[in-house]
Amino acid sequence: MMRTDVESIKDDWLTDNAIAFWQEYLEREDLTAFPKASIVLLRPSMSFMLMQTPEPLSLKEALPDFSTTTHVFLPINDCADVTAAEGGSHWSLLLVSVIDGVAFHYDSMSASNDREARSTTMKMEQLLGKKIRFIPMHDSPQQENGSDCGVFVCVLMKHLLLKRLLRADASRKISMSMKDAHINARDGRKQMLKVIEDRKKEGERRRSRSRSPYRPHSAQSKSPPRIGAEQEEEKKH
Repeated sequence: MMRTDVESIKDDWLTDNAIAFWQEYLEREDLTAFPKASIVLLRPSMSFMLMQTPEPLSLKEALPDFSTTTHVFLPINDCADVTAAEGGSHWSLLLVSVIDGVAFHYDSMSASNDREARSTTMKMEQLLGKKIRFIPMHDSPQQENGSDCGVFVCVLMKHLLLKRLLRADASRKISMSMKDAHINARDGRKQMLKVIEDRKKEGERRRSRSRSPYRPHSAQSKSPPRIGAEQEEEKKH
């Protein structure tokens, strides 16, 4: 991520890259523990491209293969200008349950992105080749300012992924309502920044190990070189 992306997580409107970073984190840290799960976290850039295109099927090669996918998470942006980088002013979350034929829309600012979410749902219908029923989640947790929408998307995504989909009892019907959920945007930002800091420290440790003069040169050599070969030669003579 760029410095501007990290700065956006601190106290601003989240950038595409900031949300994409969080999605990558969820994939690596959580989804990998459930190898049988077939859940797609579609990146903001691809979600935006899908929403804007008049021909969704033309993007089929660029998009993940949805043929065996059960659920798709899509960050929705209200940007109307396809030429604007990091455009728009509001994020919301669309969760498409492919197996149930339902799309749940979570908007932290009433129904600000309703039109965009419905449009994206129709595009998903064409890609999936099946009817998708759109359900606006009117009881979604609401933000208290104008810049926390992206954080709400990230926190909701993690909660729905872990608590409702991956760790739920598959034999029982689950509710996708977030009616009683309380989202603390400040804590969400802190958590995201901690992940970034942890990744940074891990990267520094790896670089430090790679620069070590005692790095193993082969599978057989896993300890620092011994000094004194010359002395052994002198003893022989």
